[in-house]
This record gives sequence, structure tokens and C-alpha cells, in this order.
Amino acid sequence: MKLSATREVLLKPLQAVIGVVERRQTMPILSNVLLVAKDGELAVTATDLEVELVAQANVDVQSGGEITVSGRKLLDICRALPDGVVVNVSASSEKLVVKAGRSRFNLATLPAAEFPVIEDIKAGQSIRVSQEVLGRLIEKTHFSMAQQDVRYYLNGMLLETGDKHLRAVATDGHRLALCQAEIDGKLNQQQVIVPRKALNEVSKLTDGMGEDDKVIFGQSDKQAFFIVGRHKLTSNLLEGKFPRYENVMPESSAIHIVLDREDLANAVRRVSLLASDRYGRAIRLHLSDGKLDLSSQTEMGEAQEALNVDYEGEEVQIGFNARYLLDFLNVVGGSSVGLELNPAREGDDAQAAAIAGVSKQAQKSAIQ
Repeated sequence: MKLSATREVLLKPLQAVIGVVERRQTMPILSNVLLVAKDGELAVTATDLEVELVAQANVDVQSGGEITVSGRKLLDICRALPDGVVVNVSASSEKLVVKAGRSRFNLATLPAAEFPVIEDIKAGQSIRVSQEVLGRLIEKTHFSMAQQDVRYYLNGMLLETGDKHLRAVATDGHRLALCQAEIDGKLNQQQVIVPRKALNEVSKLTDGMGEDDKVIFGQSDKQAFFIVGRHKLTSNLLEGKFPRYENVMPESSAIHIVLDREDLANAVRRVSLLASDRYGRAIRLHLSDGKLDLSSQTEMGEAQEALNVDYEGEEVQIGFNARYLLDFLNVVGGSSVGLELNPAREGDDAQAAAIAGVSKQAQKSAIQ
């Protein structure tokens, strides 16, 4: 294999795939990237056996071939080279030689035949969706995904297609976020659970694209893929039965109030300063005629703040994890948010009812 390209051309695909490469690997070759040069193109592939990302770039290929080399070392070399310099890359079965100006680097390699490539999947269904829509769906729900939960199906996001809609749902068992968007075409009803890491990489790829640029999303029984420009990400799906999120979303709410999003977020931040870590940084909301009181109390002291609201009715008191509220308020966007509550009946979990109300409003606000 022998090729040449400017530093910037080589740097772009390496930066795109490096997030897939784990720093600690049980298999040495998984710390490498696969380089395939042919027909004037260089394809750079990284995988952790669960997620595979391929990025392509136009280069001057003098002779084709394929080899694997340390992804981070090659990226570090390209980053350290001066802007605009022409980089010459040649490979044999044992080493990769990188030359640029007066610099020369020899890198150890491993055979391309040992690199575990995910086979191309035959998608049962694929759709084209704008970068803006897909990015918004992920952004407004990702905070509710679990992290390293034993219920592995919670460590990802449910992507559901239906009649003219794409819906994203995430939950960690304590809160739930939902966002959906209408898309062109009639779609079959399908659900897949995409792992967190794959979604993080998709978000990076779509960042910086034009709002009208399209992403192709396809799925099979065990895998999903995203084609973003000249990048293709393939991911194994999480197995398991995702919770029936429809049961968490009440069809109607007894109480609905509208609040200024920024005012509410600032009040929650201030009151949570004296919330106890022992009780999940819980704060208390007390809703009464014309007023919403927020308070917290610990052995160090107490905090109180009041917001004016357009409300007349029975008094309601309820507790929330302050971080859960702030996570939602930080991503939902817009100038105002709605808080929907169903006062708990005897024996009910009041907090769960309130969180469901906030999550339902998250859906409405995200769509607008």
C-alpha cells in the first residue's frame, strides 16, 4: 500500500473514528484502525466489536492495499505535523512508514485479515432523515439513558419508527424522556435499542452538518446503521424488552402550569445548593394559588425560593431530584415549559406521577 495526501485530509477520518477505539482492550488489534486504500480513496475503520465506524477520504493512491496500525499513534502523528504538509504513507506486512517533510515515523502493524469487520447488514427498513431532526431527537433524550445498569437494555435509546414518525425514548428507571418528529414516507412499526456509545458517535458525526443534510438510518433484527456523509456507523443492538413507556405517560393531567424555563432552572439550581446528597439532592415543590415554592433542607441549613404562576386550585406538595429537573431544563429549549401533575391518591407514588408529567411535557416542548 502506498498513498499520499495533505495532513488535513488524513486527519479528518482519523478524528472521526477514534472515539470508537477503546483505550483498554483485551485484544491488541482492537486498538488499531484498518486502513484500506483503493480507487483513489482511503477507508479508515475502527471497531470495539459492538460498534464499527468507517470514514472515507479522497487520497492519491499509488498502490492499493490494506493494513492495521495503532489508531491513536497515527492520529497523534498527524496532529503534530505542520499544516498543509504532504504526508506519504507506505506499508508492508510488518510496518507502516509515514513521511512528511523531514519527519519519518515507523509504526508496527498487524495483518488486516485479523481485523474483525462487521459484515454489511441487509436492512429490513431504511429511512432518510435530516441531520437536524436526528440530532434533536438524540440531544433531547440522551440524558435519561442509564449508565452501566444491570438491566442492559436501559443503557441505550429506543428508536421507534411508525406511520410517518421517528421517536426516541430513553429511561434509567427513575425518569423517562421522549421526543418524536414527523418524517416523510410511510414506515413500518419497528423498535430497536441502540447503545449509548453508538449514539454518542452519531451525534459527533452530525455536529457541524447542514440542517438539511440527510442521514440514512437502517435496521435489521440485530444491528442498525447510520450513514452520515462519507461515514458509516454500524452497531449491534441491545437485546431485551424496553419498558412500555406509554404506560408512564398519562393521557391527561389534573394540574397543568406554565413556567419560564430559565427562571425555573435558576431557582432549582439555587435551592439545590442546600439539598442533601444523601437523599438524591431532593428539593420540594409546593404549589398553591398563584405561587410555586421551592425549598430544600439539610443539617447545614435551608433554602427557599418562590415563583409566580397562573394557578388556582388545591395545594400540592411533591419532591424531585434536582438534577433530574435540571437535565431536562438544560436540553428542552424554548422560553417556557409546562409542568403537569397528577396528585397522588392514597398509596400511590407521588413523585413518579410528577416525573411522568414532566416527561410528557418534554415530548411536547421538543417537538415545537
